[in-house]
Amino acid sequence: MSREQNRPITDLGTLKALAHPLRMRLYRLLCVSRTATASHLADQVDEAVSLVSYHLRKLAEHGLIEEAEAQSGDGRERWWQPSSEGVSIRDRDFRDAPERAAAHLAATRLFHEQRADMYRRYLDERPTWSAEWNEAAPDSESLLRLTAGELDELREELLTLARKYDEKGRAAEAAGDTEGRENVALHMYGFPFRV
Repeated sequence: MSREQNRPITDLGTLKALAHPLRMRLYRLLCVSRTATASHLADQVDEAVSLVSYHLRKLAEHGLIEEAEAQSGDGRERWWQPSSEGVSIRDRDFRDAPERAAAHLAATRLFHEQRADMYRRYLDERPTWSAEWNEAAPDSESLLRLTAGELDELREELLTLARKYDEKGRAAEAAGDTEGRENVALHMYGFPFRV
């Protein structure tokens, strides 16, 4: 199946559907696992299967996930997958009304809180990772002097580079090269500030 690389979210209903803490966790887990059942996901988020099924159906109603081909012989299992490689949510699509701007801000805060939680978990678990992984994991800050256009250009170049490595890793894995491969989260933030 050929899926969209990045699905733009521009409507308030879809944004609100994704901006639920459990739904965002489920969506992220599906992006990592590529396919899963409600039962598999319920084990990972420590929630009841019925609750996870409900939230998966909500994500599907908004086209964020879709049914996947069965991965086992159990016909009772319903498999899910993301309907695109990811989503993009841009500020410009939610500035036209105060309630839309407020919903976008709330969603953005949730996404950033969850990303920070992921990083804190890595820091707590750092001793369990090898020296090689800890050395490879970037943690840096760059303070630049740019125009908005230059920052946008940098954003696009970084996304292109991340996609290149994602495609490279997925192709190697599809070819059977799984030795030493782990899930990697790469969070990028670029924003203006004044001192």
